Amino acid sequence: MKNTENPQGYLFSRGYSNYVFMLLFLLYMFDYIDRMVVTSMFTHIEHDWGITHTQSGLLVSSVYWAIVILSFPVSLLVDRWSRARTIGVMAVLWSLATALCALTGNFVQLLLARMLIGIGEAGYAPGGTAMISGLYPVDRRARMMGIWNASIPLGSAIGVLLGGIIAAKLGWKHAFGLVALPGFIVAVLFYFVKDYKTVDLSFFDKDSNKIKMERKDLVKEFITKPSVIFTYFGMAAVVFVTTAMITWLPTYFEKVRGISAETAGKMASSVMVLALIGAPLGGFLTDFWRRTRPNARMLFPAITTVISAVILFIALTVFKGTIQYVGLLVFGIFITAFLAGAIAVTQDVIHPGLRATSYAIAVVVQNLLGSSMAPIVLGKIYDLSNIQTALSILPFVLLIGSALFFIGSGYYVKDLDKVARIKLEAQTA
Repeated sequence: MKNTENPQGYLFSRGYSNYVFMLLFLLYMFDYIDRMVVTSMFTHIEHDWGITHTQSGLLVSSVYWAIVILSFPVSLLVDRWSRARTIGVMAVLWSLATALCALTGNFVQLLLARMLIGIGEAGYAPGGTAMISGLYPVDRRARMMGIWNASIPLGSAIGVLLGGIIAAKLGWKHAFGLVALPGFIVAVLFYFVKDYKTVDLSFFDKDSNKIKMERKDLVKEFITKPSVIFTYFGMAAVVFVTTAMITWLPTYFEKVRGISAETAGKMASSVMVLALIGAPLGGFLTDFWRRTRPNARMLFPAITTVISAVILFIALTVFKGTIQYVGLLVFGIFITAFLAGAIAVTQDVIHPGLRATSYAIAVVVQNLLGSSMAPIVLGKIYDLSNIQTALSILPFVLLIGSALFFIGSGYYVKDLDKVARIKLEAQTA
């Protein structure tokens, strides 16, 4: 059955779609700047307040715990009310929470302020993913997801870089206040953009009768799609690794290589920012391969994730010095190549009226098992042994993720055929 949803054209004009996409990109970038600016300031905060490495990890994990708790209820609001307005409100909240971090006086206050950032960011990824899925034609979905998700490593790299520089020059508290303002400005602009109309939760039976979805149908929409379930958990495995690297790579460079905190932040940022190549390139290659291989959006993540595992293992265990750093830079390109295809799957095989909810489930799984666990698990291993040992577990986590994507690829085409075909309508006011 042919998918009638934007098969060739755009929901709005191409120019307006690109304008909204630009705002979404900037908001995701500021999201991660605010989220990750703390990581290159761990040494300064530990020195000032006498906290442990595990507690430093908690300052990152706390954001993800708040996201886990609220992503699902907020995504329901996104799907049933307005993606644009919900995103605007959330971005204002996380920007104000970031500024609040600059006013904290002890670890508990900073931890609570960081959790407030997570409350604001809880529904952004699901809402933004759903908007992009509606703005662009189906055959461009993966590549636009790839470009959009390039904002994650860009924001993370900028956050780590700015955190190290500002902490060294002005003191670490100033970093929170300085990075909060730009996101607030974009958030206000985004509140007024147009969206697609809320999609009626219904489907058509074999006789073309329109049937309203009941609660059991909503549950069935997800549990009968193995491809998306394997995708959720595959993403969690890779996100565990990327979060661990974002959080602890600056410390690795400091402790193992004997590099200053400021330089370590710059080096770690360079590794992360190369995902600017990996995420968009992964999207373009996935969409290109999909022309001849229908399940390419799952096979491509399986391949690039296992390549990432091999590169990271060799870089950590075999190489030293400059060649090790080159290996980590190559790893930085490959590690995010999975994103575009995997995220597109969470939208492809689910009812158009439940897209934000689908990605919210992905966010909950990947944050619960990946982002929230990685900083404290590696922090605990670091406390018990050393940072080298902590990072050495990461290639094996990537192998698990690759296996999950590969298994899920066997179900993708069948799951795609089960999806209700509904044409989206543009919001007129």
